[in-house]
Amino acid sequence: MPYINIQVTREGVTREQKAELIAGATDLVVRVLNKDPAATFVVIDEVDTDNWGFAGESMTVVRARQKAAAR
Repeated sequence: MPYINIQVTREGVTREQKAELIAGATDLVVRVLNKDPAATFVVIDEVDTDNWGFAGESMTVVRARQKAAAR
C-alpha cells in the first residue's frame, strides 16, 4: 500500500493542479512498481512560506527578495 506525501508551499496551487499531482503520482507507482491504484494514498501538504526554509531563510523572505528584484 504506497503512501505518497507531496509537500508544496502554500502559494496558490489550484484544485486542478492538485488533482493532476494525485493522478500523476498514482500513475507513476502503478507503472513503475506495479502497485494497485485502489491501494495507493496520496497526501498533499501545503506549508506556509514562513514554515519552509531554504538556504537559511524562510521562503517568505526569499519570495519578497525575488519580488523586489523583479521590479
